[in-house]
Amino acid sequence: MIISLGLDLCEVPRIRDMLERHGERFKARTFTKAERAYCDKNADPAMHYAARFAAKEAVAKALGTGFADDVGWLDIEVLRAESGQPSIALHDGAAAKAKELGIAKVLVTLTHTRETAAASVVAVG
Repeated sequence: MIISLGLDLCEVPRIRDMLERHGERFKARTFTKAERAYCDKNADPAMHYAARFAAKEAVAKALGTGFADDVGWLDIEVLRAESGQPSIALHDGAAAKAKELGIAKVLVTLTHTRETAAASVVAVG
């Protein structure tokens, strides 16, 4: 059963600017170690960071909280299977909110160009 949806767009140049201006501080506050390791190994890390940023925003919208009510950036993690398929892992506040809403799994799809990244999520129970 679909419980909620979330969608977000993110401008890659905005994330590139954040990476240049705030570097490791921005990364550490927003992305898990696994997410940083994946993004940093790519030729243009900003595209991959932007897609994950959009995914986190989309999940926060699906939870109905945004980044409030004990849901933080690191509570939402974008994982990547060897096949390339993305998935979402919820931790701490995000996991608690999902349980409260009856969400058993969050499905995600990501896409990006050099200028824009997008993510769509479906929360299912």
